[in-house]
Amino acid sequence: MQANERTRPLRVGVAGLGRLGRRHALNLAYRVPGATLAAACSPLDGDLAWAHEAIPEARQYRDYAGLLADATVDAVWLVTPSALHAQQVVAALHAGKHVFCEKPLSLDVAECERVVDEARRFSGQQVTIGFMRRFDPSYHDAFSKLGAGAIGRPFLVRSQTCDLNDPDGFFVRFAPGSGGIFLDCTVHDIDVARWLLGKPRATRVFAAGTVALHEGLREFGDVDNGVAICEFEGGKLAMFYASRTMAHGNDTSSEVIGTAGALAIGHAPRANRVEIYDMHGMRSECTPTFFDRFEEAFLVEAQAFVAAVRAREGGETEDAAAGAGQGATLEDALEATRIGCALRESLRMGQAVTL
Repeated sequence: MQANERTRPLRVGVAGLGRLGRRHALNLAYRVPGATLAAACSPLDGDLAWAHEAIPEARQYRDYAGLLADATVDAVWLVTPSALHAQQVVAALHAGKHVFCEKPLSLDVAECERVVDEARRFSGQQVTIGFMRRFDPSYHDAFSKLGAGAIGRPFLVRSQTCDLNDPDGFFVRFAPGSGGIFLDCTVHDIDVARWLLGKPRATRVFAAGTVALHEGLREFGDVDNGVAICEFEGGKLAMFYASRTMAHGNDTSSEVIGTAGALAIGHAPRANRVEIYDMHGMRSECTPTFFDRFEEAFLVEAQAFVAAVRAREGGETEDAAAGAGQGATLEDALEATRIGCALRESLRMGQAVTL
C-alpha cells in the first residue's frame, strides 16, 4: 500500500441502519479518527430518511449489491439481520472489501464453517466479528491482568447478560430470527469465557430455562431466563445466566476464578458513581440498556478495526493485524455459534449435549 493511501481515511460503508446500525454509523462518521463514513445502505425508507439528516455526506444505497459495487468503499460494516451475515461477509470479501460484521456470524454452524473456509482465500483482508465486550476497558483490563498471572491459572468463568424488561416485548417479535436466548444473548458470554480462558475447546454443555414473564416466547421454543454450564478441555468451566426480565436495568457482569484469586467485572451495574440516600435506603442507578453500558466499547472496537486494517494493508503479520485490538475472528465466531447451538439443543432436549 502506498504511503499516500495509508494517510487517507478508511472509507466505510454501513449496511443496516436499525438501532445498533445507527450507533455504529454515527461513531464512524464523527468519532473514529482515520475513518470516514462513505456510504450507508438500507432497503427501508425510514432508515434512509434518518441517514439523509444524520449523515448527509454518506452516499445512500437501497441494495447491498450497489454498496459492494462502490469502488470508493474500502470496508463494509454489517449490522443487518443475522440470517444475512454469512453470505454478506463472503460477498464483501469477493468484492475486495474489509469486513466488520456484528454477531452472530450465523445461526448455523455449517454456514459459519463455510465462511471460515472461504475467507482463507482472502488473507489480505481484515474480518472482525462484533463481540464488543473485548473492547470494554474493564474487560480488557481483566484480560491484561490474566495475561500477567494476577490470579494464577484461570479455570472458571461465571458470566451473565441480563436485559431490562421490555413490557412491549420487542424481542418476542424478534424471536423467530434470533436463534433463541443463548445465541442472541449468551453468545457474548460464550465469547468472553473462551477469550478469558485462553480459547479452550468446548466438550459438553447443559442448559435449562423458564418463561417468567413473556409467554409469547413459548411458540418459538425460547425462554426469557436461561442458565447453562459449559465444560472445556483441560478441566476449565463456564457458567452462564441470561435474562430478559430485569427490573433494574441492564446487568452485564463476569467473574474469572483462578488458582490464586479471582477477578470480577461489572458486578455492580452502575450508570455513574452517584449514590442516592433517601427514605428507600442507599442505592445507585443502573445502566438502562446495553447501548449505554457498552457505549465506549462500541467506539473502541471501531477504532481497533481501523487500526487492524491499516496494519494488514501495511504488510504487517496476520498476528499483528489481529492484535490491533484483540478483535474476535471468524474462528472465534464459529466456536461461539457452535456452543450456542449446542446450548439451544440442550434446552430443547432437557439433557447434556456433547460437542
